[in-house]
Amino acid sequence: MANAPGPTGREAIRLLPRLRENPLTYISWLTRTYGDLVRVPLPRGNQLLLTSRPDLVAQVLVSNQDNYAKARTYQPLTELLGRGLLTNEGDSWTRQRRLVQPMFARRRIDAFAPAMVDAACQAMDRWAELDTGSVVDVAEEMSALTLDVVGRALFSSDLSGEAQRMGPALETVLTAFIKVVRNPLFMLVPNYHRWPTPNRLRARGAETHLRTVVDTLITQRRTEAAGAGDERDLLDMLLAARDDTGRPLAEQQIRDELMTFMLAGHETTANALAWTLLLLSRHPQARDRLEAEVDTVLSGRPATASDASKLEWTSAVLSEGMRLYPPAWMIEREAKAVDELDGVEVPAHSVVATPPYLVHRNPDHWPNPEGFDPERFLPDAVAGRHRFAYLPFGGGRRQCIGGGFAMLESVLLLATIVQRFQLDLVPGHQPETLTAVTLRPANGIPMALRPR
Repeated sequence: MANAPGPTGREAIRLLPRLRENPLTYISWLTRTYGDLVRVPLPRGNQLLLTSRPDLVAQVLVSNQDNYAKARTYQPLTELLGRGLLTNEGDSWTRQRRLVQPMFARRRIDAFAPAMVDAACQAMDRWAELDTGSVVDVAEEMSALTLDVVGRALFSSDLSGEAQRMGPALETVLTAFIKVVRNPLFMLVPNYHRWPTPNRLRARGAETHLRTVVDTLITQRRTEAAGAGDERDLLDMLLAARDDTGRPLAEQQIRDELMTFMLAGHETTANALAWTLLLLSRHPQARDRLEAEVDTVLSGRPATASDASKLEWTSAVLSEGMRLYPPAWMIEREAKAVDELDGVEVPAHSVVATPPYLVHRNPDHWPNPEGFDPERFLPDAVAGRHRFAYLPFGGGRRQCIGGGFAMLESVLLLATIVQRFQLDLVPGHQPETLTAVTLRPANGIPMALRPR
């Protein structure tokens, strides 16, 4: 089998720090320079294979997924998330997925719609108290809003008093994650993410706070729910879950799942909404069409779960936003044994990176890939597209279990925002991307409010 093309020698050595500091720029450069399957040498004799081809993505994530485990870059997240669905592997993960899957059935997701809309309406009421033209950072605002939604879905109203402290704590943990995986020692030293550096010590304090809040809520709910059969939220569902032998979930597993839902459920949706609002500001015709659809479908009333299927353009706008700014911008897997991708050898222990950021810009599947065109996601346009040309929630059996929840939430929140306000990017500000666990705005997205 052949080797994939890619940088070698000094060029490869110079590239590695650039990849750590500015990965979007340099993975794009690698693809333009060497093609849609690129080999990059890594320290200690390892290698990275980078691909933006949907057929190869499908091989790694579906047809030969048993040969690929989560890459080492996910390990630092276990400090916060333990062995939740995002970080666990093997038979234990399979049992978890089987237990949790029913909690995200459509009927259960739809039951959270009133809480989603209520949270959005409260945020809009707060905006309404501001003067016309007031500037808000929609990155911060969407983070606070989606944390409120996740709190309601996970814990009913129990999280409301903690939201102001949990947001900064999550920010501290995510900042620490970025610093760890970008440090050259991370690739060279086993368990470097556990070294007691100042960065890690700050994160541990935040992690302890988050776990304490979650543990307290679990304990309180166990006391409240003794003998009760109602399932108000995801915490109730986890407490009621039973494995194949009829045993309830262990306290640690419940905590790990709640921490995973809290992080993944608020961070990804917040970023998707923030980037979409930015794109709408830059494309007023798409925004006009969105406002017209929302006004027609809702007629001034609050949105409901049944409205989501009618808000086609709203959904298409969000999908296009996630194509250009996929919340999960990178998916990395480590080969357990030798494999072959399009005639190229994949050695055991090598990392295969399939970044949605590049897959979503593959010109063989996306005409004008850098352009903003929500019509790509209207029903008639989707037919015939490769299944793995678009993967905002990943793919295969490890596809995000909360994708349906996130999409319903995004549609209802965007519709509620557009129903009441128009937002325009502050002139002169150029939002930058930060490649963390998700693709985040690095320097905020300040936007001026105008009531509609």
